[in-house]
Amino acid sequence: MSSAPVKYSPSVETPLENETAAITGLRDTLHSINETTLRDGGHRLRSVHAKSHALLSGEMEILANLPPALAQGLFAKPGRHAVVMRISTNPGDILPDDVSLPRGMALKVADVEGDRLSGSEGQTTQDFLMVDGPAFGAADAAAFLKTVKTVAKTTDKAPGAKQVFSAAMRGLEQVIEAFGGESGTVKALGGHPMTHPLGDAYFSQTAFRYGDFIAKFSLQPVSPELINLHQAPLDVRGKPNGLRDGMIEYFATHEGEWDFCVQLCTDRETMPIEDASVVWPTDECPYVPVARVRIPRQSAWSQQLSGEIDEKVAFNPWQGLEAHRPLGSVNRARQASYEMSVDFRKAGYGCPMHHA
Repeated sequence: MSSAPVKYSPSVETPLENETAAITGLRDTLHSINETTLRDGGHRLRSVHAKSHALLSGEMEILANLPPALAQGLFAKPGRHAVVMRISTNPGDILPDDVSLPRGMALKVADVEGDRLSGSEGQTTQDFLMVDGPAFGAADAAAFLKTVKTVAKTTDKAPGAKQVFSAAMRGLEQVIEAFGGESGTVKALGGHPMTHPLGDAYFSQTAFRYGDFIAKFSLQPVSPELINLHQAPLDVRGKPNGLRDGMIEYFATHEGEWDFCVQLCTDRETMPIEDASVVWPTDECPYVPVARVRIPRQSAWSQQLSGEIDEKVAFNPWQGLEAHRPLGSVNRARQASYEMSVDFRKAGYGCPMHHA
């Protein structure tokens, strides 16, 4: 670590003047996605990350002897916690997998002790939501709203056309990467390479309180079988659930292990909190392991699991400890939108969403 980590205080957040209006617009636009998919498919889906590809149970082991700056919040003392992991892709509608899009990994950690965030009192879990890219596709709530408005216009429309467009975007991304670049925008539009999701590292993308400090989080593969899948092709053309099939095949014979890593903020200028589109430089402060996540061999997906987890369990970065408070404009926007999505979904089941 090149310098001391930045101390957390409420003053590290500086909301934009137009943020309240943007947050309201984002919530309403995501609700329109909910309404569209309910009308077209008859199911109350998540407004983002509606389609799951793996629903897994395992364990997180908090590492012993962490230095004081890393022994914070959930990670303040060694221990073992049961976890549920959900791997998904980001649209709010259910698309065939050859519309290749960014992948998400949600992690719910059980039996967590400490002061709770407002709205999650009485619960005992900590949720972490991550995507397979180090930065968010929008800087703040206003930019996030513009992106979601574009997505909402195409929800549940012409999946065949989306497949053709996705193939074109994959070709464009291949050209960009051939010249040493990478485009998060092209990937988000359907240009994500047809690779195995289990070979990727996943990132919180946005900043969070980390006890006395500020951090971003990452899940990085460490077991040899996962490392061997890095950029490994997974051809899902003509296979509507090809990603799910790949997960089922893998976990039928292999376990998976990831390091849960923390990148502490050491410079407010190069590692901004309010602009989620900036990749924090790892040469200033690298991601450091604070826990190990282990997923044993198991049935990775089934209709029964989907009924229990997809339909009745909520993953929300605002469900957790005050020590890991979500920070920045995008996270503040997420709070109202996640609450709306949970209310929408539970209205169809006649029972509360489960956070534990």
